[in-house]
Amino acid sequence: MNFLDKMERKYGKYAIKNLPAIIVALYAAGYIISALMPELLSYLTLSPYLILHGQVWRVISWVLVPPGSLDLFTIIMLYFYFSLGRTLEYTWGAFRFNVYIFSGIIFTVIGAFLLYFMGGSGYFSTYYINMSIFLAFAITYPDMEVLLYFLIPIKMKWMGVVYGFFIVLSLIQGSWADRISIVMSLLNFLIFFVMSRNLKRYSPKEVHRRNEFKRSVQKVQPKQGTRHKCAVCGRTEKDGDHLEFRYCSKCDGNYEYCQDHLFTHQHIKAK
Repeated sequence: MNFLDKMERKYGKYAIKNLPAIIVALYAAGYIISALMPELLSYLTLSPYLILHGQVWRVISWVLVPPGSLDLFTIIMLYFYFSLGRTLEYTWGAFRFNVYIFSGIIFTVIGAFLLYFMGGSGYFSTYYINMSIFLAFAITYPDMEVLLYFLIPIKMKWMGVVYGFFIVLSLIQGSWADRISIVMSLLNFLIFFVMSRNLKRYSPKEVHRRNEFKRSVQKVQPKQGTRHKCAVCGRTEKDGDHLEFRYCSKCDGNYEYCQDHLFTHQHIKAK
């Protein structure tokens, strides 16, 4: 069990649900501010100098700054990233998606201060955090096809390669401020997929199989009974809200285990 598994077991109940919708709502608030009080946006940007001089709200208020001018293309892209984020939240679970997004925000703030203490300055936005959502989706759903410009079908993995190429190009051609901004904003992507080396159980196929198993359990068990039961210790969801149950893909048969025995049980093989 890796670090994220342990953190999810302990703090998963505090995860913010529907985070992609909240992100879009924050952008909407930013566009309203931009339309009604455009001068107010200058008080929301991420500025380490001003934060150190008392304007501490800038540590988080910068996420309200819109990623660009409001036009049809921006609306389409926001809906696109919302759809990607919502799918990732469903696939990974709310806790892991929370960790992914909030770590991107934290690393961006750290990057801004790092550049400030190095004597430089730069503009930090949520652009590359949105980019990290796209890259994560491309790895999780590499063979899913989307219509580029609503006409050209292309698989996500190839779009991920193209995006990755332009990111590397920006690192080569950009200034040190640009490089720090890009690297720190995408650090969540690098760390998350290094820490989550075993992504098989978070793949769409595995999620679908677990959901099918849960539905089959509901059919064979009485309504008053339990939905989950650990094949090792016999505990069910009625033994505590903190308990989580998952199906083991390495066992031959439908065997479900609690989080304490999912990675420690002896796999059952058919003779």
